[in-house]
Amino acid sequence: MPLLQACNISRTFGSTRALIGASLEIEAGEIVALMGANGAGKSTLVKILSGVDQANAGNITLRGAAFAPQTPAAATAAGVVTVHQSTDVVGIPGLSVADALLLNRYVDGRSPFFLSRSFVRNAARKILDKAGFNLPLDRDFADLGAAERQLVAIARALADKAELLILDEPTASLSAQESKRLYEILLGLKARGLAILYISHRTADLAAIADRVEVLRGGRNAGSFRRPVDFNAAIETMIGRSLALARPTRRDDFGKPILELRSVRLLHDSVPFDLMVHAGEVVAVTGVLGAGKSRLLSALFGVGRLSSGEVTLEGAPYRPANPADAIARGVALAAEDRHRSSLIPKDWPGETIEATISLPHLPKWYPWNLLLSGRERNEALEAIDRLGIKAAGPDASIWSLSGGNQQKTVLARWEVEPGLLLLLDEPFQGVDVGARQDIIATIRSHRSRATLIATSDPEEAYEVADRVFVIDHHTLRPAESGAAHSSSLESLSA
Repeated sequence: MPLLQACNISRTFGSTRALIGASLEIEAGEIVALMGANGAGKSTLVKILSGVDQANAGNITLRGAAFAPQTPAAATAAGVVTVHQSTDVVGIPGLSVADALLLNRYVDGRSPFFLSRSFVRNAARKILDKAGFNLPLDRDFADLGAAERQLVAIARALADKAELLILDEPTASLSAQESKRLYEILLGLKARGLAILYISHRTADLAAIADRVEVLRGGRNAGSFRRPVDFNAAIETMIGRSLALARPTRRDDFGKPILELRSVRLLHDSVPFDLMVHAGEVVAVTGVLGAGKSRLLSALFGVGRLSSGEVTLEGAPYRPANPADAIARGVALAAEDRHRSSLIPKDWPGETIEATISLPHLPKWYPWNLLLSGRERNEALEAIDRLGIKAAGPDASIWSLSGGNQQKTVLARWEVEPGLLLLLDEPFQGVDVGARQDIIATIRSHRSRATLIATSDPEEAYEVADRVFVIDHHTLRPAESGAAHSSSLESLSA
């Protein structure tokens, strides 16, 4: 008997049918990967299994008994523990990493009434040791990056007595080494009898650990693939078309230089480098976590500062004092963690698609503070059609969208006012293959704008860019191309 069995699960949201008779089985000691395009129903199924949402039809059993958790706490108590893609709810600003690791114990009363810092640190250290992670226990949770927050979430989930662990895009913000360490941890948990449901768009993840891949498309089961998985077939099943036909054609007929960096140092002791990006050109910078990708893009957007060197934009000196200054000069940034940096918080005024797109352009669109009826809506309607955003309409909540459609909306924000230079930090994080192809096509469609992309996934870099650079110890070098592609990828993953 399967540990968990979900049969004919259906869920509708108004007129939207998120799941249509979907089914899933997981055995104890099995790792099952769930693949599907953004909007295929993966997140809805996970929410039902984790008690965030409830099904309209169908039934679920856990260890042969009916399982219909009404809250996440009920699911956790039953042995189903979920680590969601967004890690904003893992901790609270003002609390330390150690406190975040023990937050569940504080809430459910499992910790002593009187706590000392030494008790908290020792208990948190045991959790990290079990997970195999090394994190700064005394650092404020608010100061952690996306990757470190993900590690906190996973470590805390492993501390609970789970029989089924659900992981939603766990490696999206992790380096290659951290990802490999996570694979080892998950395979060890599998050997001890833990069942794992793994949601990821990265085939490297699935090839490393998955016993079976289940594919959803349009809310229905579309295919099942056992190890060794034919990922070309699985991806084509997922998106319903040949992936090869969507590959972009490389160009070399670029326009004038837009961005030029000369003898730039990201840190005072790093090796200086040069970089030039032309109009119509897409350049990708790839490297491991902490190599300097985000630091480079942040400095170009006026969030941080370069240590030294010269930067020009269309031949004129460029050193923005702040993001507003950068935007005024025609430079835009879609930062790494869209949930924290690009989206208006859930249940706040203006969390709609149209408000998300218009937010940075309001002073330009409405210089006299007169909100002309229809401007935001019309821009959003055009963006929904142009980028293929799957949504009920421009006034739909940004939080009702799948990850890929959220990212398309963030990109649409800078498509309505294209500017000179678009900076994209991990633009495909949590984005499925089909949506990624739509985003790539949009990025590469501009002939007058330059695009600089930072990604920790070298495969993504080669897929989207005309030129690829590797960043290591805060300096750039050209990546190998052509026949040397494979060795370059291996060196980045080492």
